Amino acid sequence: MGSLYLVATPIGNLEDISQRALNVLRTCRLIAAEDTRVTRRLLSAYEIHTPLTSYFEHNKLAKLDVILSQLDGGPVALVSDAGTPGLNDPGYELVRAALDAGHAVIPIPGPSAPVAALVASGLPTDSFLFLGYLPRRSGERRQLLQSVSAGPYTLIFLEAPHRLLESLQDLAEILGDRPAAVARELTKVHEEIYRGSLSECAIHFTSNPPRGEITLVIHGRPAVESVWSEAELDRAVERSRSSGAPAREAAQQIAARSGWPRREIYRRIIGRRSRS
Repeated sequence: MGSLYLVATPIGNLEDISQRALNVLRTCRLIAAEDTRVTRRLLSAYEIHTPLTSYFEHNKLAKLDVILSQLDGGPVALVSDAGTPGLNDPGYELVRAALDAGHAVIPIPGPSAPVAALVASGLPTDSFLFLGYLPRRSGERRQLLQSVSAGPYTLIFLEAPHRLLESLQDLAEILGDRPAAVARELTKVHEEIYRGSLSECAIHFTSNPPRGEITLVIHGRPAVESVWSEAELDRAVERSRSSGAPAREAAQQIAARSGWPRREIYRRIIGRRSRS
């Protein structure tokens, strides 16, 4: 019975691959790669000639039997285009199938853009939530952000450069103007990590249109130092009416700052708007 090795590969700088990863790639009988063209460039740089087969989002189920049959004869490595396979890349189904068939699954740790961005962000690292790519549509994106807005943990997202400014706007509106870091092109020649509030990040990237792979790291919900008085709450509710923000969205934002229950705030907002 062969072992399935999950081999992390560089996210930019080819020198970031480990000696252990190179040894596994040299000695396994087959490498399952997200894009064989990308992986072949890595193998060529280190003079590795192990056979390749494709394993990506649209063929991952069809390839299961092929890869499992190879595992019956010896070790197989799984790699993504960059970073750790299975983390926001194809891999889960193969790992599950290999385990069910009785094969060992062995991680070869290494580069990971979310972890690299987190530890360099200057934001808390003791508790975090990685949610992959933000939804493309604003409505779906805002709904997701609402669902995690009350969490105290640091948030990590991936984003495409052409959607960054829209996402930063939604993030600031739903989460509040929290501290954040925008990491792009990590380990590459044009690496940049911009740190500031969400609004400051938006200003920076409006003047400096972003390129390349982007990882967003955002501070969790700040702890409420003291619960607002009822008068303070009513003033915030009135401001929300004047701003025209949707009631549920306004209630979520006020709850994050005030220490009052979101349902109570929502009830007050709806009651005030129905009387106006």
